[in-house]
Amino acid sequence: MPALLGTLGFLVPFAGSWRPSYWGDEAASVMSAERSIPKLVAMLGNVDAVHGAYYLGLHFWIELFGASELSTRLPSAIAVGVATAGTFVLARRLVSTSVATVSALVFLMLPRVTNMGAEARSAAIATAVVVWLAVLLLHILRTSRTSTTATRIGLWAGYSALLALGIYLFLYVLLLIPVFALFVWLWTPWRPDRRARIRSWALASTAGVALATPVIIEALNQREQIAFIGRRPPTSVLTAAVNQWFGNPSLAIAAWALVLLAVVLVYAGRGRLAATAQDRAALSVALAWMLVPSATLLIGTQLISPMYSMRYLSICTPAVAIAVGLGIARLRPFWAQTGVLMLIALLMAPTYVAQRGPFGKNEGSDWRQAAAVVQAGALPGDAVVFDESVRPSRKPRLALHLYPAAFQGLRDITLSRPFDATPGLWDLTVPLDWVTERLTGTDRVWVLQYLGSGQNTSGTDIRTLQSLGFTVMATTTVNRTLIIELAR
Repeated sequence: MPALLGTLGFLVPFAGSWRPSYWGDEAASVMSAERSIPKLVAMLGNVDAVHGAYYLGLHFWIELFGASELSTRLPSAIAVGVATAGTFVLARRLVSTSVATVSALVFLMLPRVTNMGAEARSAAIATAVVVWLAVLLLHILRTSRTSTTATRIGLWAGYSALLALGIYLFLYVLLLIPVFALFVWLWTPWRPDRRARIRSWALASTAGVALATPVIIEALNQREQIAFIGRRPPTSVLTAAVNQWFGNPSLAIAAWALVLLAVVLVYAGRGRLAATAQDRAALSVALAWMLVPSATLLIGTQLISPMYSMRYLSICTPAVAIAVGLGIARLRPFWAQTGVLMLIALLMAPTYVAQRGPFGKNEGSDWRQAAAVVQAGALPGDAVVFDESVRPSRKPRLALHLYPAAFQGLRDITLSRPFDATPGLWDLTVPLDWVTERLTGTDRVWVLQYLGSGQNTSGTDIRTLQSLGFTVMATTTVNRTLIIELAR
């Protein structure tokens, strides 16, 4: 059953994952991974250290399989399959096989899961690590009385290593340590060796955090990198409740209703609806796993420093699935459970389809389509100018590095230093009016602008080119990118 559900968990996010264009965060992944190892290490000393382990793995993956959308997103789809199997195994050990099956099916249908499984970022891999870390912890707690000393030491060492790996892949795995503490408290019976087990867990967790100290220190040094979160409108609890995991209001209402049903029936059910102590412990852990990281980031953003993004709570999706699964499992008769699973599939379908549209990534990224427009009309020797007035992760020039074949033979007029020759993530550029002499001998220029940006509104670059004798010949709007062809 884990293998079957894991395969399904891979296929659902993998289907159509290659259709949407890359977007800004994926550009950071691909462009970082394409650097040489020395240049990648140098970059991580200045920026994105928290993603260093993922970038390093992606570097070798790209060397083997290339940098297409299908290739770079494939590891995430595989990771969702692994996480789906892990969710089943964890829920089966916590409660029962029937709850585990339902929970695994819910997990692979969550829009947050189908999104992270089709993205060249570390969220899916980190989620797979933490769910199997929970499985390992539960196994240690249940077998420690019958294991030899050497076996126990080996298992706790494995726990430390896996915890450290999770933190290297995604720093906020640290927020799950209190959840694992609850695991230990609830699944360590009142026996003479209880304190010894708790001490063993605390020591193993401390060792795991110690192993991850380098990335924790670098994250603190580079915390200004996510300061932009503080410039965004604050995320309300209601918005987080809908979009953090569920993607649309209808699915969010249904899911939270099932979680509430689980809470009422598991904690307050009587007679035939009475729950076992095992059910209560499982739901307690699932709720803590869902709510502790979310509350920490939301409150921390308000009181301390910007730290919350809805994508950051991807690591909580196994707990969401188990909480919803416990609610579904309390329904009677059996056909009601089947009907609710079908309802969840129906409610998530529009979000799933939108995620796999050509502009399915963040805010409708369209760099592949914009690159295709340029490739269809440009000739070797033509110049290309990019809108530099938007934040780096939205700049149209990222299309140049993500789809280089479309720009082969074109002259990047405003480039000062390419990204892989800088200590940061992106190219360094200069304003067009500083380098107009580079257009000598050029008869055609392609300008890519972000629709609605300051440059697009002011038209400064276009006026500069017109003053040099260029005339607008054609304008093409893709989704959020405007491609303007000018010729002398």
